[in-house]
Amino acid sequence: MIDQINALLPQTQCGKCGYQGCRPYAEAMAAGAADINRCPPGGEEGIWALANFFGVEPKPLDPGCGEHKPRAVAMIVEADCIGCAKCLAACPVDAILGAAKQMHTVIASECTGCELCIAPCPVDCIVMQETPAESPALAGALKPLRADLAKSRYELRGLRKARDEAEKAARAREKKAALLAKMQAAVR
Repeated sequence: MIDQINALLPQTQCGKCGYQGCRPYAEAMAAGAADINRCPPGGEEGIWALANFFGVEPKPLDPGCGEHKPRAVAMIVEADCIGCAKCLAACPVDAILGAAKQMHTVIASECTGCELCIAPCPVDCIVMQETPAESPALAGALKPLRADLAKSRYELRGLRKARDEAEKAARAREKKAALLAKMQAAVR
């Protein structure tokens, strides 16, 4: 059931619903802990899809979660970017490229428009740019493809972060073991 609910969400991973991504929100809805009207990126269409799934009446978007906006992607004003890399850590789908002390850029086709990169930027060089309007047929066809791509990128980022943490922990254990061996050798 959770997978079915999650499939109805836009996969922006924005957290505007009050949960740390689309799947946790889907889990909360499945458990009856969250209402169907907390996803601004999904808008009215998303609320209707969730209402239909749950067999309940649709309701207006919860204004405490934000408002539905046209599709937009983050853009970095490259001349102002100082390369702090804070946006890299904030992006839930790894749609930002760059390195410390280097200019960053957004891969527009990968950006979900979550806006999570804006707040950590110390120089306010990230702006949201509305994407060109698409025909309803094209938008309808692209919506599930964009959601699947964003979900895959989000999951891959999670796997990468878990791998990085495991490698960091292994290095710390090795360092601790080497220090302990050095201390034991010094005592002998």
